[in-house]
Amino acid sequence: MDPAAVLALFDRDLRRGARPDGPDAVVERAGPVVRQVSPAPGWNGVVWSALDESTADAAIAAQIDHFGGLGLEFEWKVYGHDRPVDLGRRLRGAGFTAEPEETVMVAEAAALDLDVQPPAGLRLVPVADAAGADLVAEVHRRAFGGDGESIRHRVLAHLATGEDTLLAVVAVTDDGEPVSAARMELVPGTRFAGLWGGGTVEGWRGRGLYRALVAYRARLAADRGYRYLQVDAMSTSRPILERLGFAALTTTTPHVFTP
Repeated sequence: MDPAAVLALFDRDLRRGARPDGPDAVVERAGPVVRQVSPAPGWNGVVWSALDESTADAAIAAQIDHFGGLGLEFEWKVYGHDRPVDLGRRLRGAGFTAEPEETVMVAEAAALDLDVQPPAGLRLVPVADAAGADLVAEVHRRAFGGDGESIRHRVLAHLATGEDTLLAVVAVTDDGEPVSAARMELVPGTRFAGLWGGGTVEGWRGRGLYRALVAYRARLAADRGYRYLQVDAMSTSRPILERLGFAALTTTTPHVFTP
């Protein structure tokens, strides 16, 4: 895999050519900025910008005005190779709050070891209905905090479309307790499948569940003809992904603005 070529493809297909991530979302191209607007609790934010030192501040102010007029909190995803080089500093100066840096990692699905099974006493169950969405939300509440409603809404909205652009899976014990969950978002017309939301409740971590969920989703992606798996990895998951064969392309730092 040529990381520079894959990064260029990533920018072209997933950022500059972004598609709505849900049935209620709309992607707008406002001059040098590509943004998504979605009713709550959907995601709102800037996914791409082509700025320089002379245009960045005006573009930042315009996005604050736009989302502020809608009464929506939004996120500006700043990638390590974005311009101007001080874009993050300019956003923070305009009132944005930076969240922890993540690493954009990519692997070829067919190149991974896909013969990975969950630990003994657990089975992986694909989410196909509201009951499954409830289990995903429960895992997110226990693993990450919060009420889990945003991910529950996201899964249900995709299930309602009848399309398989979002595939969620839950790891459950023999007695039906959900202990880990993850999802994969397929981007039609591209070579990319995004791996998101991998979370495991305390007490079940360190047993290979994360690796098993990656392999499970990689098999699904390969079966559907998607070449690349993409992850925005936190520092805790990056070493696992590197051992699995993922390569780092760039970094991304979410910057959040609350009206």
